[in-house]
Amino acid sequence: MTDEWHTETVGDLQREGILLVEDGNHGEYRPRPDEFVDNGVAFIRAADMDAGEVLFESASKINERARKRITKGIGAPGDVLLSHKGTVGKIALVPDDAPAFVCSPQTTFWRALDEERLDRKYLYAFLRSPAFRAQLATRSGETDMAPYVSLTSQRGLFVILPPINTQHAIARILSSLDDKIELNRHMNETLEAMAHAIFKSWFVDFDPVRAKAEGREPEGMDAETAAFFPDCFEETELETVPKGWMVKTVGDILELAYGKALIEENRIAGDIPVFGSNGQVGWHNEELVKGPGIIVGRKGNPGIVTWSPTDFFSIDTTFYVILKSLCKSMHYVFYSLRQQDLASLGADSAVPGLNRNLAYTNKMVVPSPKILETFDKHMAILKALVHANEIQSYNLSAIRDALLPKLLSGEIEATGVMTGGGQYDR
Repeated sequence: MTDEWHTETVGDLQREGILLVEDGNHGEYRPRPDEFVDNGVAFIRAADMDAGEVLFESASKINERARKRITKGIGAPGDVLLSHKGTVGKIALVPDDAPAFVCSPQTTFWRALDEERLDRKYLYAFLRSPAFRAQLATRSGETDMAPYVSLTSQRGLFVILPPINTQHAIARILSSLDDKIELNRHMNETLEAMAHAIFKSWFVDFDPVRAKAEGREPEGMDAETAAFFPDCFEETELETVPKGWMVKTVGDILELAYGKALIEENRIAGDIPVFGSNGQVGWHNEELVKGPGIIVGRKGNPGIVTWSPTDFFSIDTTFYVILKSLCKSMHYVFYSLRQQDLASLGADSAVPGLNRNLAYTNKMVVPSPKILETFDKHMAILKALVHANEIQSYNLSAIRDALLPKLLSGEIEATGVMTGGGQYDR
């Protein structure tokens, strides 16, 4: 590390007018329950931060009366947010086009006031670094309360400050990786939306059947695929469905098998994803289930339906799906289960849970094997693209996380790392 690099506390940077760190209003000034509304100013809690992003749309909103009373924690574009109470250490960068928002008492904004001395994107990178997280870890256990790092404690934390040109270079390198990861995430959202749209059109709205019944060619579909769909409906005891399709119970179509307990001490690092009731929770070196497959939340988050493109381990808060002979399309069953309100089929216990016997009584339409085979071909292509993007993003994240401490220590010179050129936009 060169002589030009130096370290300063947050408190010193505030006194120099370089940085402002502030949390949301406490006590009488914070919003009251009756001041939360459907449309208003976003009130950002720790739960509203995920993977470096602020989830403005799903965040709670407060009315103008509450906003006018609040004097602290009024956010701005470019702020770096830190969760410091309950869940400590979530970091997010507020985009330039962010809507109006305020921080809750659980969150703090870190705002670069003098960008000739402190690059805000460098600040975002530093707050994600092992050096900063180590500081947070030592402070979060200073009280007997839930994990908490007070504003006073935050002002005692230190920030590593390279020369401003080096800050720009570090920010540019890491931003380029973050941007690609974010692009992959948006691409996957689009691909998933396309998959759901196909499922809904074919199996919920029955668009191809309705088109043929009206003497039209189904839109966006080749003649071979269209030929697999009937041209009329028929009444069953339960509902009207395309002719020749069956209505069966979930229990006729699949088994919800119990996941297996995986004690943390027995979890050996590997490339097998481990799934809990709300998605992936880690990695293991042995699979429980051959993929691709479906995981259904059993305890804690009952009814959450998750897809695994590979072999996986399903822990004891989940079920995994085993198909029976009536339907061999795992893709079709995945989207069909997502259509059902499984979360309402609760087990009678203190912890929210899914009663699989109730789930088995739900109804599911079963199309012809040829249609399911064609649907699987479409889904396999889309899911393969999603999986490829996920793998790339995982690798990019690993590269970013390995680079970050080396860049911040000066072990790797940031100005010597090529990122493809282009002007850096602060």
